[in-house]
Amino acid sequence: MPSRRDQAERPPLSFHGGTAGALAPFAVFLAGVAWLGLSGAPDERGFWPILLAALAVGLLMARDRTAYAEALLAGMSRPIVMLVVMAWMLAGVLGALVGASGFVEGLVALAGRTGVAGGGFVAAAFLVCAAVSTATGTSLGTMIICAPLLFPAGGMAGADPVMLIGAIMAGATFGDNVSPVSDTTIASASTQAADIGGVVRSRLKYALPAAAVALVVYGAFGGGDSATTGAPGSATALRGLWMGLAPALVLVLLFLHRHLVESLVAGCVAAAGLGLVMGLIEPSQLLSIDQDAFIARGLILDGMERGVGISIFTVLLMGLVGGLEASGVLDRLVARARAVATTPTRAEWSIFGAVTAAVFLTTHSVVAILTVGRIASEAGSAAGLSAYRRANILDITVCTYPFLLPFFVPTILAGSLTASGADFGVGRVSAFAAGLANVHSWALLVVLLAAIVTGYGRTEA
Repeated sequence: MPSRRDQAERPPLSFHGGTAGALAPFAVFLAGVAWLGLSGAPDERGFWPILLAALAVGLLMARDRTAYAEALLAGMSRPIVMLVVMAWMLAGVLGALVGASGFVEGLVALAGRTGVAGGGFVAAAFLVCAAVSTATGTSLGTMIICAPLLFPAGGMAGADPVMLIGAIMAGATFGDNVSPVSDTTIASASTQAADIGGVVRSRLKYALPAAAVALVVYGAFGGGDSATTGAPGSATALRGLWMGLAPALVLVLLFLHRHLVESLVAGCVAAAGLGLVMGLIEPSQLLSIDQDAFIARGLILDGMERGVGISIFTVLLMGLVGGLEASGVLDRLVARARAVATTPTRAEWSIFGAVTAAVFLTTHSVVAILTVGRIASEAGSAAGLSAYRRANILDITVCTYPFLLPFFVPTILAGSLTASGADFGVGRVSAFAAGLANVHSWALLVVLLAAIVTGYGRTEA
């Protein structure tokens, strides 16, 4: 197989139909995503056949199919993709261990002891989900874990269902944006050659003001003051809060500039050890053998399997991106971005515009960052933007649209999770309404646009 240098020295791939032919695979992908979304939005595995069809269209449109196939493999095998895949698997294990040990139940119990209701419950739900998503680094996982618990309970406690699911999604968005183990944080920092700890610290100046706005809005408009129906949290449930030490260890190690893989492995080991010592996890829960079915089971495998769907989805989609890169389309975009980015402000608008287009084109936050990371790095560096600033523009942008608009997976998932309230008399909420109620993402978008216009945060080292 040719080396990356050989591929870089090759002339751009040509396609039947020119640029339109090069973009045809993405048109197939977007059409398939739209169809699947309207049909019920399956998990990432449902998109695999669509991506295979899109790759087949790319091969059909390419004039040199061998070169296109090599470009696909080059796009799939880049180190940043493998880093993200590894991070997903380890973060999945950490999330499975923390979730199974009662961490979420401990947070819910803590809220129950305070007797919050109505808007107070909605604000508390936002804080709970923000803590969980920051600890685990997964927005979708946070919604899947927390919504079935918080949505029915909040509805019974007088919370407005629309604001409640919006708050749950908003809290999940917060952690996706700032957690050092979040895939978007990893991708945005890595593509800009920035250390994750420094990126997280610099990102707080944008995330915290948006979170403060969300907290006030949810508390003021989240519902009435009807009393909670559940009993106060027990001491047993509150013990689960100790499991927060495991993800906290990951945070500390990353802030000390230790490698991401080392930090995540340490967090997984700490979570398993802490859970076992405190009796929150049984040894058989970690790994066991089902001799009747001839398979292994356990939290470790469950956690790793959480990353399989999204990992294969990302690998296949990065193959499409590799084919697009080989066409020279992205090179032309880089050249245009560098030509336009004559000032820091113009460079920031270029980065914002490029990642916005990429997230709509790919419908995937991490892939959007990986797609335009080079544009952001080269155009931003030429204009004197710091690596932190570039990474923050990339990450904040992709933590807005997918959590606001009803044709992205997060909003569709949020809407579907409100079915958990049916048995408790709490009505379902549409993906459109859930996105509108995600105050944090709306505020985050406003903060980002204001930062570009005013230069707020531009001098970060």
